[in-house]
Amino acid sequence: MKFIPVKTPYLVQRLLPNYIWHMPRTEKTIYLTFDDGPIPEVTEWALGTLATYNAKATFFCIGDNVRKHPKIFNKLLEEGHTAANHTFHHIKGWKTSTPDYLENIALAEAEMAKHSLYLKQPTKLFRPPYGEITIPKGRALLKMGYKIIMWESLAIDWKPEIPVEKSASYIINNTQEGSIAVFHDSLKAERNMKYALEKTLDHFSELGFEFKALE
Repeated sequence: MKFIPVKTPYLVQRLLPNYIWHMPRTEKTIYLTFDDGPIPEVTEWALGTLATYNAKATFFCIGDNVRKHPKIFNKLLEEGHTAANHTFHHIKGWKTSTPDYLENIALAEAEMAKHSLYLKQPTKLFRPPYGEITIPKGRALLKMGYKIIMWESLAIDWKPEIPVEKSASYIINNTQEGSIAVFHDSLKAERNMKYALEKTLDHFSELGFEFKALE
């Protein structure tokens, strides 16, 4: 079984300093992110829950899902969240050639660019599916003006064998000021994500934290 750390080791962050692992620790702010949407019901539930807490988030969207569900994509933009690139087909960075990888990212960018609110975003954000990216791919994306967003804490909500309480604790126990936390708005992650997100919002709201989108 592949080992997946719920908190990115400090050494890994130091080895790849050009990628963004967390934001400044100067304010009581947490940056919630969602991978793999947008899709009906799951993304819409996440949006409704975030609104209840006056929380903003960043959605790393699969281009093909944007193509299939443009109304949901528009909704997350209209509600003040940030949309970001997660490739068009959710491809693996370690098994895809650099030209094919960049082409897939461009396809996703073109799909999102059809929506005027997306074009108003000041920066382009990218997260590699599975966290897999090679040095040549990263260099190319940075040169193209992307910010490569990784993470500090991970709910591992896509694994149904993990109890929902653990998904919540993975985030709550490994998140602090400036942390970038990862959830998934996918069918596979739905059960754990819903529980973990509400617990996270409750816990940190009581501690006086704000939830902001990345820019």
